[in-house]
Amino acid sequence: MPLSLSRRSALKNVAGSAALILSPLTLTEAFTASNKALGPELKGRIKQSVCRWCYGKIPLEDLAREAKAMGLQSIELLGPNDWPIVQKYGLTCALPNGAGMGIEKGFNNPLYHDELVASYEAIFPKLVEAGLNTIICFSGNRKGISDEEGLVNCTLGLKRLIPSAEKYKITMIMELLNSRVNHKDYQADKSAWGVELCKRVGSERFKLLYDIYHMQIMEGDIIATIKRDHQYFGHYHTGGVPGRAEIDDTQELYYPAIMKAIADTGFQGYVAQEFIPKRPDPIASLKQAVEICDI
Repeated sequence: MPLSLSRRSALKNVAGSAALILSPLTLTEAFTASNKALGPELKGRIKQSVCRWCYGKIPLEDLAREAKAMGLQSIELLGPNDWPIVQKYGLTCALPNGAGMGIEKGFNNPLYHDELVASYEAIFPKLVEAGLNTIICFSGNRKGISDEEGLVNCTLGLKRLIPSAEKYKITMIMELLNSRVNHKDYQADKSAWGVELCKRVGSERFKLLYDIYHMQIMEGDIIATIKRDHQYFGHYHTGGVPGRAEIDDTQELYYPAIMKAIADTGFQGYVAQEFIPKRPDPIASLKQAVEICDI
C-alpha cells in the first residue's frame, strides 16, 4: 500500500476516534490540511517530470520539495552529482544527462564517434547503480552533412553503443529540436527523420524525445504524429508556442488533448514540463502545468 494511502487511513482512524470531541468543521479542516501535506492525488495517466534548467534560479533541493508536493515524480536533465539529491525526496531523474559532447556535436559526424562512444559507455554503469535507465543524446548540427549522410553516420555510431545499452538495459533517447528558432542547423529537426533513424538502428534501446514545443514549430500535426509514430517515442517534453512560455490558454497548443493522445497510446514513460515560466511565481506556473496535463 502506498505510504500516502496508509497515512490517510491512519488519519481517518484518528479522526473517527476524535469525532466526539471535534466539531464537523474542525474535522473537515483537519482532513483538508492533511491532504495538502500529503500532496495532490493526481489521476496518474501521465507520469510527469520537470526539466531542471527551466528553474535554475531555484536551489535544487527547494525545487525537489516543491515538485514532490505537487505530484511530480521526477526532475530531469541532471548529471550524476545531482541524482542523489532528487532521490532523497522520493523523485527519480526520468531523463539524465552527463554524457556526450553537447547538442551541436553528435552522432551525425564520425569524427566524434570515438569520444561519444567512450563517454556513453562510461556513464551506463553509473546509471544502473543509481537505478536509472535512460540517457539523452543528440544528432549534432549538420555543418554541411545531408540528411541521408546524417542518418548513415548516426546509425553507425549508435550501433556501436547498442550492445552496451542492451547489456545495461539503458535506453538512449535522441532529442528532436527545432532548427528554425532555437537550434539553427540541428539535424534531428523532423520527426520523420528521427523515426527513420530508429528503424535503421533497430533496437528498443534507442528512442526519440518528442519535444512538442520544437515539433510544433517545425511541422505541427502533433496529435496525428503521436498516434502514428508513438512506438518510436520514449519521452515527451512540453512548452508553450510561441515563446516557450506557460502551457495555458495564452498559447496555441491545447495540452489536455495532447496528453490524452499520449495516454491513449499506452505510453508508460514520462512527460516533462520544459517551458520557461514568464510570471513572477515560477512554482505557481509549474503547478498549473501539472494540473493541465493531469488528464
